[in-house]
Amino acid sequence: MSPFLRFSPRFSPRVLWAGLRALLVLTLVTGVLYPLAVTGVAQALFPDRANGSVVTADGRDIGSELIGQTWNGPDGAPDPHWFQPRPSNSGYDTRATGSGQLAAGDPTLVETVRQAREDVAAFNGVPVADVPPDAVTGSASAIDPHISPAYAGLQAARVAERNGLPRGTVQALVDAHTEGRDLGVLGGERVNVLLLNLALRDLLDG
Repeated sequence: MSPFLRFSPRFSPRVLWAGLRALLVLTLVTGVLYPLAVTGVAQALFPDRANGSVVTADGRDIGSELIGQTWNGPDGAPDPHWFQPRPSNSGYDTRATGSGQLAAGDPTLVETVRQAREDVAAFNGVPVADVPPDAVTGSASAIDPHISPAYAGLQAARVAERNGLPRGTVQALVDAHTEGRDLGVLGGERVNVLLLNLALRDLLDG
């Protein structure tokens, strides 16, 4: 008989009951008390973020600060009156998040980016060389609500012209909605497209 078998504990109701008690305690602590505590702290200190950072306008929910969305016209094409987000592999469908999984040198991706650069340049009336990377590439999640200040600034002239506004006024909106790095060091400066377009709408309505 092996030493393991010789010294292994025999099955008994006492051992079973001890294991069951441990399971119940851990289930209560990790499955009930801990989630309740985290939820309570989040609701007390960060209620807006804890509830999804929902944005409301005209008495109804129109989106979230955390999730991008399209700004298309009736024909389904990007509406030139609004700032446009970066491309999304899922069409900003939260049920299908994720990148396209293509390598940087993949011919399909290279051609997609090349065509996207030309499309963005033509849509905004700028040289292809002025198109920033985030204007033609999606985020890892495919639902990033932000664009770079460079991409927002590139769109300012087109948005101003289409809405009959001075270019400087629209650029001032972009500057006012440019967020800094997290904790001053993490990530880069960014602009939330939803909040920027809402500010643009308020300006037009005013």
